[in-house]
Amino acid sequence: MWIVCIHASSPDRSRPSPNPRPSKRRCCPYPFLPPILPPLPPQAHLQALVHLPLLQNSPLPPPSPPPPLPLSPPLHLPRGSSHLFPFLFDPQHLAWRPLPPLPCNPHEYGLCNFTSVSLGPHIYILGGSLFDTRSFPLDRPSPSSSAFRYNFLTSSWDRLAPMLSPRGSFACAAIPSADQIIVAGGGSRHTLFRAAGSRICSVERYDVERDEWEALEGLPRFRAGCVGFAVREGGEEREFWVMGGYGDSRTVSGVFPVDEYYKDALVMELKGNGGGKWRELGDMWGAGETPRFGKIVMVEDEDGGSPPAIFMLDDNDILRYDMASNRWQKECSVPRRAPCKSSYGLVVLNEELHVMTIVNGIDSTETRRSRQQKRAGTLFIQIYHPRKKTWRCLVTKPPFRQPLDFSTTVMCPIQL
Repeated sequence: MWIVCIHASSPDRSRPSPNPRPSKRRCCPYPFLPPILPPLPPQAHLQALVHLPLLQNSPLPPPSPPPPLPLSPPLHLPRGSSHLFPFLFDPQHLAWRPLPPLPCNPHEYGLCNFTSVSLGPHIYILGGSLFDTRSFPLDRPSPSSSAFRYNFLTSSWDRLAPMLSPRGSFACAAIPSADQIIVAGGGSRHTLFRAAGSRICSVERYDVERDEWEALEGLPRFRAGCVGFAVREGGEEREFWVMGGYGDSRTVSGVFPVDEYYKDALVMELKGNGGGKWRELGDMWGAGETPRFGKIVMVEDEDGGSPPAIFMLDDNDILRYDMASNRWQKECSVPRRAPCKSSYGLVVLNEELHVMTIVNGIDSTETRRSRQQKRAGTLFIQIYHPRKKTWRCLVTKPPFRQPLDFSTTVMCPIQL
C-alpha cells in the first residue's frame, strides 16, 4: 500500500530485537504486536502493500533516509526536494520492509495527489501536484506529468516517458491483458489548497513495451478527483469506468468556493487499437437520497464468473453499487469508528476490504516502546469479506514517527 503523508514524518529507525517472538495471534481480541521484522524472504504469490510517507522540507534539518536495502547504495537527496520513502507491508505476517526512495528533483517539492498502480512485478507512480521553484508565482501548485516505475526484481526505480498532459487527482487503471495503463481527467489541486485548481478532460493510454503515451477520446466534461477501474469479461478488460470527481465550482456568499461533484459515471469500451466512445450513465442516486462522495474501490471475482463488486466508504458506512439499477445501496457499517478528526484508508486485498485507521487506545505491552513511536499511533485494520458478510481485524505498529493521515494517502495492493 502506497501511503503519502502531507505532514513531515520519517521511518522509525529503532533496531529490531535480535530474537523477535513469533506472532501466534493476529486477529482480535488480544492482538499480538510483533516488532519490525528484517527484510522478507522471496515468496511466490505474496500479497503485500507498499507504504510511501511524504517528507517535506522544513526549516529544520531534514531527517536522514532510512537504511538502504542489501546491495542498494545510499541515495543522497538534495535539500529542498520531496522525499518519498516506500515501505512494503505484509499483512499476513505484520512485517514491514523499506524500499529504495523515489528519485527526486531538486526544484520540486510537496508532491501529493499522485496515483499509484501495480502491473506485473512493478509499481507505477504517475503525475501529482507539486510546487516548483522555477515557476511563478512560487506559492501556486502545478500538475506533474512525471512517471516512475519500481521493479521488485531489480529493486530499482526507472524514469519513464512523461504523460502528454500533466495531471493530479485523476482516474487510473491498469490493463494487464494489453500491458497498458489508462489515465483520465485530473487537475492541479494541491492538498494545501482545498479549493480552486485547474481541471482537464484529456485521456491517455500508456504502452509499457514501447514506453509511449497515446491520446484517446477525452471525457465529455472537465473532471478531477475521480477514480477509475477496468471491468473484465472473459479474462480480458472490456470497459474502463470513471466515477466520482468534481467539475465546475460555485461560490457561497460570493466568497467561498464550493465544488460541484458529479453524481454519474462514465464508461469507455476498450478496443485493441484504442478506446471507444464514452457512454454516460445517469444519476446514481434516487430522488430524495443524499449523494455520498467517499472512497471507491473494486473487488474482482478471481474466478471470473461474476461481475466485479464496487464499494464506497463514506464516513462509517460501506455502500455497494448495483450495475443493473445504477444505484448505491448500503452494505454495512464499520464496527469501530475512526477517532475524531481522523479518516479511514480503504484498499482491496484477497477479495476483502481493508479499512484502516490510526488509533491510540489499543493497549498492548509490545506497543509500549518509545515516546516517538507512541505519537505515531497504532494501525488498526478492519477487514470485511463481502461474500461471507463477516469482519475481522488486525493491529500493527507502523514504522513512522508521525501518524498517517489517510485523507491524503495513496494506496496500492500488489501481488508478487
